[in-house]
Amino acid sequence: MTGQPPRLTHIDDAGAANMVDVSAKDVTHRIAVARGTVTMRPETLDLIQHGNAKKGDVIATARIAGIMAAKKTHELIPLCHPLMLSKVSLDIVADEALPGLVVTATTKVSGQTGVEMEALTACSVACLTVYDMAKAVDRGMVIGDIRLLEKAGGKSGHWTLEKDGSEGGT
Repeated sequence: MTGQPPRLTHIDDAGAANMVDVSAKDVTHRIAVARGTVTMRPETLDLIQHGNAKKGDVIATARIAGIMAAKKTHELIPLCHPLMLSKVSLDIVADEALPGLVVTATTKVSGQTGVEMEALTACSVACLTVYDMAKAVDRGMVIGDIRLLEKAGGKSGHWTLEKDGSEGGT
């Protein structure tokens, strides 16, 4: 520990927002996993699971939307670097206990910066797409618990929410 307080990497000494210069960083294999939920009425979940939503296959559409969103993260989040993603996958599963859907996004890249924002963006947009496709029958759905579960690669190494022990964040 250097004794210095933590500082935001996107803020320079003058307090201006800037894109981080990653040109001196090593190219490493990086991965990030994010998860979120869409809680809904049991009838809505049943409708989605049986493919009876008026707009079509909710889960397949949400998966494609999440993949597209990950690829466009740098266009949505101002200081993100454009990345040549090598993998984006979304796992969307029903959870009767919620009731609702659990969305897990995994992103991979070999590069000089991490892919956490791409995983979080993919998860968020997939959840929003579920809401959009089912809102005609359930406007009370709740999108929640979107968080990073894991990241690996780069100088900071391997991090998981489980090992960190934090439930929230600052």
